[in-house]
Amino acid sequence: MRAMSRTLPPSPHAQLAPYAQVKQHLKDELAGGRFPPGALMPSEAELVAQFGVSRMTVSRALRELQAEGLVNRVQGVGTFAAPLHRVSSTLTIRDLHEEIVARGRRYHAVVHVSRREKAPAALAERLGLAADAEVFHTLIVHHEDGVPIQCEDRYVNPACAPGYLEVDFTRTTPTQYLLDVAPLWQAQYAIEAALPSAEEARLLGIRPADPCLVVVRRTESAPGPALPAALQPASGLASQNPSRGEEQSAGTVLRPRSAPRGGMSKVAEPHLLMSRGTPITLARLVHPGARYMLEGRFEP
Repeated sequence: MRAMSRTLPPSPHAQLAPYAQVKQHLKDELAGGRFPPGALMPSEAELVAQFGVSRMTVSRALRELQAEGLVNRVQGVGTFAAPLHRVSSTLTIRDLHEEIVARGRRYHAVVHVSRREKAPAALAERLGLAADAEVFHTLIVHHEDGVPIQCEDRYVNPACAPGYLEVDFTRTTPTQYLLDVAPLWQAQYAIEAALPSAEEARLLGIRPADPCLVVVRRTESAPGPALPAALQPASGLASQNPSRGEEQSAGTVLRPRSAPRGGMSKVAEPHLLMSRGTPITLARLVHPGARYMLEGRFEP
């Protein structure tokens, strides 16, 4: 048994039992978007060879994943990633302007950047574009009662919203406009506590050392006719939201500390499942930590 343990690959889960290491590795791969819904996953023989454990150990890991609804096993065929709804939660995206006005507060926005740019390779991949393809870029600070509450740094796929740069974003928000012209089908999101960049700190009127809640969100439209190669969507992870409705079965609520319950809502994660829609936009939303609180809710 010791000889088998030494053959396991280096892993942050090394303290776990062998079957639990295999199980956690596969859960991480699913959460990271390695296997889209319905994709064939590694066989038991492949996992035995990869981890240097017995077939019984691998079988136990797969049985537990199946019991948790993360995989489907078909005897004599293989193991498949479960359908999307089994490993994702419903995402609700609401308009910040509407949220603030609904609270009886005063909203205004300051547009600092609105221009065309060439996308570097990493950004282009996230938007499903070729390197150096043109993208639209806006940098906007949203205020509530004169206080900066969100710095929104957004890149948009021109194919999805060709009139984006012609919009007056002091009158409407990018979220509202994009939901109108390019309704989202899926979204990928991440949330973390992080320090702002020097520019973000300056725009928000905070110190560079002040912690912030940072949401990175990528949205996609529904699959349609085949696109040119330069516009083919890059693989990514997704949390499903088939419309702009208000249903939210589970998620994380990000709201101003001064706002009543039911206030501003944002949800979070960089990575659930492979998407097949057309990427619309990639946005980094920075919120001063002292002005926000993070809440969650769960419904079984």
